[in-house]
Parts: sequence; C-alpha cells; structure tokens
Amino acid sequence: MIPARMAATRLPGKPLLDIAGLPMIVQVWKRAIAADVGPVVVACDDRRIFDAVVAAGGEAVMTSPDHASGSDRIFEAASLVDPDRRYDVILNVQGDLPTIDPQAIRACFAPLNDAAVDIATIAAEITREAERTEPSVVKVVGTPVAPDRLRALYFTRATAPTGPGPLYHHIGLYAYRRAALDRFVALPPGVLEAREKLEQLRALEAGMRIDVGLVATVPLGVDTPADLDRARQSLLSRR
Repeated sequence: MIPARMAATRLPGKPLLDIAGLPMIVQVWKRAIAADVGPVVVACDDRRIFDAVVAAGGEAVMTSPDHASGSDRIFEAASLVDPDRRYDVILNVQGDLPTIDPQAIRACFAPLNDAAVDIATIAAEITREAERTEPSVVKVVGTPVAPDRLRALYFTRATAPTGPGPLYHHIGLYAYRRAALDRFVALPPGVLEAREKLEQLRALEAGMRIDVGLVATVPLGVDTPADLDRARQSLLSRR
C-alpha cells in the first residue's frame, strides 16, 4: 500500500510533481512493482492522484481525506480492496520516496519470518557526520538479534545511543501483520509518540515488537523544493 495525499505545506500537490517524466507517485509505484512482493495499491484522497496511477497501469483506491496518518489510510484501503483478508501482511511504502530501492522494499518483509515480530521496518547505518545530530534524521535504537537485523527498543530524533558504535537512520517503511495493523490503528496516541512526533513509538509503548532490517542506503525523501531537484537529478542520471 502506498498512501498519498494532495495536501502538503511545503510542496502543494506533491504526489503529482514531475520527476523524470512521471508523477512522483507513479515513480514510487513503479519501484514497488519492481520489488515483486505482491499486488501494489495506491491509497489516495484525491481523484487526480487516482487518475494518474490508473493511467500508468496501476491500481488505486479512494480513501477519506480526513486520515491523520498513512497507517490510518492504508488500514481503510486494505479493508476496501481486501475485505476477505486474503493477505496477512500489509506493507506501507511512503509515497514521497521516488528513489526507493526495490531491494529495500523486499528487505522490509524479512523480519516477519520471526513469528514473534508484529511490525517490520528498515534502517541504514549513518555515514554522514551531520546526520548523527540532525533532528530530521530519525534514529532507531536497537539490539542485534540476527545478521542485518535489530529489535527496536526506541526511535528518536536525538543522537542515540551514546558511546562508540554505529547509529542507524530509520527509513519509514512498515510491514504490518494484518492483526498488528488492526491493533495499531485502534490504539490511542502514546506519550512518547507525542513528545518525539514519531508514530511508531505508539506500537512500542503498547508492547508491540518492531524488528528492523538493515539495508545499504537511505532513499531520498521529497519534502522540499531542494529535495525535488535532487530526486529529479538522481532519476535522470539513471536513464
């Protein structure tokens, strides 16, 4: 599921902005299709997004414009397109990651091979010194449980943990077991979630288990005009 909404303070109409000849939402959809892990549906709140995805050959579903988060949007969308619950895992791929590597999408599923894991996500080791202290870079604090996999203990905008060793840049993809998504969207916002402005802390505060697959690179998220320029340059250079 790729949630997409038209409202964006810094980049109005963000899903439809052109990147290398295609709307950004279509670029994300193409990468999700290339991951080859299941059917891909764009969950949108505007008919123009719906039409752009369908014109590219994709599947989209209209959802309420009033959802507070992407997880709420994909919950509604999953209920609409899979009412019989044939699929037991729902993967949330953010609609503003036009350079996401399909392998990173596949990596998000891997932690769910462990039956004890409720939600899976991904992260990459921070290699740029500036990112270690940048509040916009969310860090995952976790303990290793397998090669290239952590059990998440906390997510924070602060520089953590302290002391020698790697820091990990969290990437906002989530693979939910269907029952875990049901539970998550029914939970009230958590105290730490409100302080850090990080929705995933709601799950940890409720005792749900999140494991993190480690990947090589961080995709470019498009939130500003400068990000948009970088995404355009990146995808044009791959042609």
